[in-house]
Amino acid sequence: MSGKVTTERMAADDAGIRQAVRLLQAGRLVGLPTETVYGLAARADDERAVQGIYRAKGRPGFNPLIVHVAGLKEAERLAAFSDRASELAQTFWPGPLTLVLPRRKEANIAPSVTAGLPTIALRMPAHPVMRCVLEQSGLPLAAPSANTSGLVSPTCAEHVLRFLDGRIDAVLDAGPSEQGLESTIIAVRPDGSVEELRPGPIDPAAFKEKLRRATGAGSVSTTFVEAPGQLASHYAPGKPLRLNAHARREGEFFITFGTGGGDCDLSPAGSLTEAGARLYACLHTAALSEKPRIAVAPLPEEGIGRALNDRLRRAAR
Repeated sequence: MSGKVTTERMAADDAGIRQAVRLLQAGRLVGLPTETVYGLAARADDERAVQGIYRAKGRPGFNPLIVHVAGLKEAERLAAFSDRASELAQTFWPGPLTLVLPRRKEANIAPSVTAGLPTIALRMPAHPVMRCVLEQSGLPLAAPSANTSGLVSPTCAEHVLRFLDGRIDAVLDAGPSEQGLESTIIAVRPDGSVEELRPGPIDPAAFKEKLRRATGAGSVSTTFVEAPGQLASHYAPGKPLRLNAHARREGEFFITFGTGGGDCDLSPAGSLTEAGARLYACLHTAALSEKPRIAVAPLPEEGIGRALNDRLRRAAR
């Protein structure tokens, strides 16, 4: 895609889904809802279409993309699944788990999807609209978050249009994302080792327990950039961000947790699940406010709180 286009905002009904499928099959770019965040989708087997994602987002070419598939059989055509990878997929798919696996040499995937790496990142999403698009299109879809690279991820169609209006063909509006936090990314290596590349909505205890039952192992560590969301600076709201704030300072938009106060409370009830669903919405609101700085109250470093604090630390850099 070159130049400015008219971005169509479509309802996520049968007609909207059919139009999204037509656009994607034609190699166009469409913002699509998932249970995590809205993704910017293109057919993953078309190099020109995939390059359109990088241009629209201003995304660096070394940062690989997640490929969304309709089912496990489609995923197995693209990557080599070990017993451990298969068990993780069968347990957590469809859902917010991305698996980084050895890419099959015969996989029909555009080269820029994997950014030159021998691995491929795969996810089977749970959102019913995204699943309909995948099934009706018959395509694997590359779909990073539908925003300008490095900035706050979108959790509704309005956020997508804020960043990409005039740069993509359409956005399918299915309302706010349910979970609001990008997928957990796990790499399963050929030697059987497992690495957490990005924390996400899945509580680490869940997959660690699954790995222990499967193999007696389950160690998790962090490695170099080979999956989305690993850059040191990411998810930025475009304003200075102060973390672990117990009170507001002058000129700050104050995001609280469990108090019901501040300018935006992530969860008055103190629910980390609700906080995950609301984090990016609060950051978008803060970014659009007249206040020049943002402060965020402390969040527990437990469960999905690890993922929330990971995003906030990267956003503050």
